[in-house]
Amino acid sequence: MGSHATTCQSCNNASLLSASTIVPQLHHEISRRRRCRSRSRSDRDLSIAKMYHLAKSLYLLATSKEEYSVILLGLDNAGKTTFHEQVKSLFLASHPNPKLNTVPTVGQNVSTIDLPDMYLKIWDVGGQMSLRKLWQSYYASAHAIVFILDSTDLGDGHLVEDERGGFRAKPGREDNGGGGGDEDGRLAECKAVLEDVLRHSDTEGVPVLVLANKQDREDCVEVVRIKEGLVKRVFEGEQAGSIRDSRVLPVSALTGTGVREAVEWVRSRVKWNKESRPPVMR
Repeated sequence: MGSHATTCQSCNNASLLSASTIVPQLHHEISRRRRCRSRSRSDRDLSIAKMYHLAKSLYLLATSKEEYSVILLGLDNAGKTTFHEQVKSLFLASHPNPKLNTVPTVGQNVSTIDLPDMYLKIWDVGGQMSLRKLWQSYYASAHAIVFILDSTDLGDGHLVEDERGGFRAKPGREDNGGGGGDEDGRLAECKAVLEDVLRHSDTEGVPVLVLANKQDREDCVEVVRIKEGLVKRVFEGEQAGSIRDSRVLPVSALTGTGVREAVEWVRSRVKWNKESRPPVMR
């Protein structure tokens, strides 16, 4: 009887010992599995998040386009706003008829045109002397510069050095209503302003298109003269800075002649220069 009781007591002790060992093991195993499930859930959530962001990036890549900014610069009365109106009439369905009776721009006019492979955001900035100091705030974000000249207000298109070492337009004809009343025109002023644009550090490497506007007028200076007498002097002069991509084209903002060609040149050059000046994705 006593022996049987001792045996039972031993069994109970063994059971208690076994239970005291197994329970912590079970608890440990349950905790481990919970951690595994939690880690697996976290990994799964992370994978889903990565897949979502990848899908979103691919979607944006497929549905968005590059956007480039272009600034229109030039002296007052050069025809920048009229040129801008012609661009909008060519490329914006909502703006079929250009407003040709424009007033001088005070501040800026902005539009964005949708081309097959990009957006072009155009900034038309006032050209009055008091506003030119504001131009530099646009340089850092500009992918191209369009500098517009009034080709009826440039004398004969040739600069001559004066006795003080400066430059002035060489008188070539009397003023007949196309300029500012001075037979010398504003050629020297154009040179100084264009040089000031090119020497700024934020315009380095930016393509520049010079447009000889008002080529529909009989009293205009031919593009060849403007190129040789002004543009070549500026771009090859000491103030021009580094060699850059540039072009001189004739245009009539009033009739729209040459406007499409100007936009096409800008489109091709900002694309070519995209590594130096990356576009904004939109």
